[in-house]
Amino acid sequence: MVHGEEVTEVEGSVYGEFKSTTKQHALSALKILPPSNPSKLIAIGLNYHDHAREQKLAVPEVPQSFLKAPSAVIGHGDSIVLPFLDHNVEHEAELAFIIKRVAKNVAPEDALQYVLGYTCANDVSDRTIMVVDRMPPRGKSCDTFNPLGPFVVTDIDPHSLTIECLVNGQIRQSSNTSELIFNIPTVIGFLSKTMTLLPGDVIITGTPAGVRPIRPGYGGDTYRGYWHAAQSRSSRMNQA
Repeated sequence: MVHGEEVTEVEGSVYGEFKSTTKQHALSALKILPPSNPSKLIAIGLNYHDHAREQKLAVPEVPQSFLKAPSAVIGHGDSIVLPFLDHNVEHEAELAFIIKRVAKNVAPEDALQYVLGYTCANDVSDRTIMVVDRMPPRGKSCDTFNPLGPFVVTDIDPHSLTIECLVNGQIRQSSNTSELIFNIPTVIGFLSKTMTLLPGDVIITGTPAGVRPIRPGYGGDTYRGYWHAAQSRSSRMNQA
């Protein structure tokens, strides 16, 4: 558990029962790993009203879901590696949530009981591959193409969060999860009708307007941007 600049070890499983111990570490002395090792990484496409308006696309009637390779997940501070330097690759700031317990045929009104917590994601997208394939998965599943974290936050309203992406300190995307077309309970209800969601599975909920290309050499301070915002009940990305 993270308290300011200190991390307290816990015993047990965050997906079940756990308790704090007396063992503490300085956050600066630790490498922050991805907050989950999911069996499934599920993405929702075109899920912000402002993004649909920007792209001049009709709002979908049901959530547009697809799978990304879990091997795309990397942690806070890890580098995004572009396998093809001549391709058009773009950032996509997204709110992610992690499944807490087995979810199958979940009613939307019960769905938030199945959520462990929320974190930041960057759905990095190789548009060149996506055009060739005429579908998203491979272009979004390159190794390192899903930065996740740094922390899982539990005490926030997921439907009233600021979503921002900063590239070299400049805001590229800035929106709010109130713009979501399909909220989290709707997404969980929809997905759990066709596939069993397991503890640790990650769902990324779509990106708002403002998606732009990234190039080698971009960087930023992910930790400070996200955690300061999380403390003020918003979710901020500083990834590139």
